[in-house]
Amino acid sequence: MRHQMISFAALLALAALLALAAAGAAPATDVHAHHLSCSYTSDYDVQIKPNGIAFTRDGGHPGDVFMHDGTLRVDGNDVTVSGADAARLREYEHELRDLLPAVAGIARDGVDIGYSALTTVVATLADNGDERTRLLHELRDRHDEAVRHIDGTIGQGRWNAGEEGDVFGGDLQKTVADLVSSVTGDIVKDALSGDSNRLASLQARTDALDASIDKAVDAPAEKLGRRAGALCPHLSHLQQLQQQFQFRLPDGERLQLIESNMDRTDKASYAQR
Repeated sequence: MRHQMISFAALLALAALLALAAAGAAPATDVHAHHLSCSYTSDYDVQIKPNGIAFTRDGGHPGDVFMHDGTLRVDGNDVTVSGADAARLREYEHELRDLLPAVAGIARDGVDIGYSALTTVVATLADNGDERTRLLHELRDRHDEAVRHIDGTIGQGRWNAGEEGDVFGGDLQKTVADLVSSVTGDIVKDALSGDSNRLASLQARTDALDASIDKAVDAPAEKLGRRAGALCPHLSHLQQLQQQFQFRLPDGERLQLIESNMDRTDKASYAQR
């Protein structure tokens, strides 16, 4: 009975640690310009260009916004702005040009932390040498693919609204699912073998994993979270600038390229009344 309790404890520990490993990459999902832990979101795709910043979306109006050096074009039409608003638009553009590279750096580091944690889990718990090698190669390839995607999109000043769930969450969840299937298979074999040496080895590996995962995930993820939190005031500043715009869109509304989740929730609640 003691051996069975060890095996189930190991399985529970593995599930928790794999979840923690996946959480190590959560900053890559959550600390981007569209949805930070400080609860700002946007429906717009963003493209930073040398001659300005373009905001586009398929649904809603306006669908096409372009700003540069204090000038503004909305859905193909130039918008007349005051001197004060021109200054706010310049500040808005400058803020975004500084923000996206910082977001890209956090995304890269978040991916590094997540895949480092998963690699630690595989290297520690996978018992079959060939399977361990295969999984480690697969992790390396997926890690490289994720970094290349970051470098080719947000690293180049381009971000697509809603893409993060597919790029980071979906890919990492698939990776974790593969690891659970492969690694827990090895653990179950060890746990059911009745071989005291294999059980002792399993217990030693699970004991060692706690310390290893702490080094691979906890401290780096905490630092990354602080870096992500430091971006929140920049998004608050963008929203404040929007609220200060004196010009209005053709429908009489202010231009809102980002908004807080609280504002969006309030709008949804009002619409349902």
